[in-house]
Amino acid sequence: MSVQTQTLSKGEQTRERIMDIAQDAVLHKGFASTSIDEIIVETGITKSGFFYHFRDKNDLAKALLQRYTDDEWKVFDQLFKQADELSEDPLHSFLIFLKLFAELMGDLPNGHPGCLIASYVYQDFLFSQEVREMTTEGHRIWRRRFRERLDRISERYPARIEVNLDDMADMLSAVADGGIILSKSLHDPSLLPRQILQYRAYVRLIFLGN
Repeated sequence: MSVQTQTLSKGEQTRERIMDIAQDAVLHKGFASTSIDEIIVETGITKSGFFYHFRDKNDLAKALLQRYTDDEWKVFDQLFKQADELSEDPLHSFLIFLKLFAELMGDLPNGHPGCLIASYVYQDFLFSQEVREMTTEGHRIWRRRFRERLDRISERYPARIEVNLDDMADMLSAVADGGIILSKSLHDPSLLPRQILQYRAYVRLIFLGN
């Protein structure tokens, strides 16, 4: 049991366990094929216990998505912090970040379990407008955060060819999600970190030319 889990109340621990089980199921077979009944059985709680924590399945979907995006950015913030501590140069710091990101993905023993946001987008008709807007905002946050880094780089290192920095920021999202799909489809967990390193090489070529 982690220190974080130890600090949670019994009710909070139950809520986290419900979300852990639900997220694993959604990533493996999609939201439509994940039932409240199976979550209840796996968690070992009553139906009323489930509805104490979540109003309905859509409420669970919203909580899962919020936790996923929050956790995702905690990881990115930590990696950016490490990279910034190693270099004050915006380009070198971003290259270090990408290397750390690739190494983190490469250290996952069975590969990345999947992207919850992508899973939601594939079945967006199942969710409320609020949840659909959350998935859209999740991608906008990725774009905004990475674009901020690319803006700092381009101020010091003008691009060697004409590029759209929004597209370049979005490209990292596409590489990460696409790398997850390739890794799963081809049963090769190393594909995801290798794709991230390819993006890193692209960034280097755009701004340094070598």
